[in-house]
Amino acid sequence: MKHTIQVLWTLSVCCATFFTFGIQPVYSQHKKAIQPWKENPSFWQYKGKPVMLLGASDDDNLFQWPKDRLIPHLDSMVAIGANYARNTMSDRNDKGFEIHAFGKLDNGKYDLETWNPEYWKRFEFFLKETAKRDIIVQIEIWDRFDHFGKYWKKSPYRPGNNVNYSAQQSGLSSDYPQHPAANKQPFFFTTPRQRNNKTLLAYQKRFVAKMLSHTLRYRHVLYCIDNETSGEEQWGAFWAEYVGNASRKRNKKVYITEMWDDWRLTAPRHLRTFDRPDRYSFCDVSQNNQIKGQEHWDNFRWTKKRIANKPRPLNTVKTYGAQNGRHGSEQDGLERWWRHIIGGVASARFHRPSSGLGLSALSATSIKIARKIEQQTKYWNLTPDNTILKNRQNNEAYHTSDTTSTHIIYFPDGGDITLPLKRSANHYTIEWINVKTGKSLKKTETSASSLLDLQTPATGNWIVIVTLPEKKNI
Repeated sequence: MKHTIQVLWTLSVCCATFFTFGIQPVYSQHKKAIQPWKENPSFWQYKGKPVMLLGASDDDNLFQWPKDRLIPHLDSMVAIGANYARNTMSDRNDKGFEIHAFGKLDNGKYDLETWNPEYWKRFEFFLKETAKRDIIVQIEIWDRFDHFGKYWKKSPYRPGNNVNYSAQQSGLSSDYPQHPAANKQPFFFTTPRQRNNKTLLAYQKRFVAKMLSHTLRYRHVLYCIDNETSGEEQWGAFWAEYVGNASRKRNKKVYITEMWDDWRLTAPRHLRTFDRPDRYSFCDVSQNNQIKGQEHWDNFRWTKKRIANKPRPLNTVKTYGAQNGRHGSEQDGLERWWRHIIGGVASARFHRPSSGLGLSALSATSIKIARKIEQQTKYWNLTPDNTILKNRQNNEAYHTSDTTSTHIIYFPDGGDITLPLKRSANHYTIEWINVKTGKSLKKTETSASSLLDLQTPATGNWIVIVTLPEKKNI
């Protein structure tokens, strides 16, 4: 009896502590942290309010940049209305100032048991400065391009470059010349349900734990496991669970995705994220930006329908397309970005040069236009629908609206369509905006009852905003 009373007393004390001090069995979700918006989980909220994430930056690992280069870049982003940055944890030396995460000995070899303080100092500074500016950071933990060819030759993980393991112990070779898409690098097969490489996995886990010791102190970070991976499902699943468990131990909730390499979103590999909301709490569909024209729109809209029963934010952290770019032209870059904006993405960022427009005059203009539209109607109130447009040709015009009061139509290269109006009025206000210059033509008013003919002022990229004159800003 005495033992029973003691047990009951202990349980009562634990329960009192639980409720008094707010200790929670799983995790807490701070209302100011980045998270899917409660009223419409297809979009994000930050600091308790819904937010559209728009980005343009000139590198994929900005944290490596020197302070005197990073700060002006972040300030320039904020000045145009950009609030979204991509950051791979990459350490490959492309520009001459990138450094590795691990300590280096006097003999020139790395010790994977020690850290390079400067690497983590730069990372912490980047997190601090982006948080200060309300720039949401989407981190990619692993980048396959760090682990092949000339970059692998200098990698601290390469046997012979460190004092921690041999090629035999680690299962790693000294050379991986094939493109990472071939998925021949054992670095990405270490987890228990793959090859169970305990030697290498221990160092990988140590790196991710160190990264999380910085990021979990902030509220503006999203997590993506890989950059455009062709890896096995078990690899991404392991790291999604690892990051999730680490955050729960700190009484936090984070949002995780994976980025698959397949260009077509209908490919089976993408279903690993689309159909697993329990594992991946948002989806990155950047590789859709390898596709052009009408198919680009159709693939994205297919994805929206695929996840309709469990809506989540669809992010596009990389929009390809630039002058002399390897993945599409400057025109392709503009089209892809605007089709996704009109189509209902939660985020859209212009990819770094030379594969994207980066933070340039053209990307800045598009972001400014997008923010101008946001002043008239919020993106989370819009419903994309091209089917209502009459006389529309493939890739001619892309339409979204807030059902009755505001219609927004993007024309990639001029056009002439008819817009049916669901709400009769004496007149509508029409505003044409040139996407490349950002200049608006003088607003006009037109009488319309049921059909409104719209013809672009010239060829090229145009946005038209059609509104009822009595509509007020939201």
